[in-house]
Amino acid sequence: MLNRWLWLSALIIVLDQLSKAWISSHFVYGESLTILGVFNLVLAHNTGAAFSFLNDAGGMQRWLFSAIAIVASGWIVLLLRKHAAQTLFALALSLILGGALGNLIDRLAFGYVVDFLLFHWDEHYFPAFNLADSAITCGAFLLILDSFKKNEHGSAAG
Repeated sequence: MLNRWLWLSALIIVLDQLSKAWISSHFVYGESLTILGVFNLVLAHNTGAAFSFLNDAGGMQRWLFSAIAIVASGWIVLLLRKHAAQTLFALALSLILGGALGNLIDRLAFGYVVDFLLFHWDEHYFPAFNLADSAITCGAFLLILDSFKKNEHGSAAG
């Protein structure tokens, strides 16, 4: 049962890397293409974490966030091994694992994460992100949902 969750993580990694390779080969850094009035494709490089946190930390963030991703990924694999039969929990962890490793590949290969999805409303812009970020966000949402479902049934998370 563990294998299906690891395959899902691998699929997330492949889709994430293919999308980043496509945008990087068709756009120059900073180039933007309006798709909808509220959505652009843009080639951006993020040396920080979510919302460009520590983006200007002088380079140490590359190794800090890489180490965090490696440790978190190891922990997630252990949790998946233990809880593979818990569908919602394992799905959430698989999405987070695939997203974390997708961004880790960028960070190790380039020193930054490739972002390309940019939503905005008038002059208000949400930070650019990628498929790996989306998988992590969806996984986090599913973890929260799973914790509520466990509480409804009177059992503790863990």
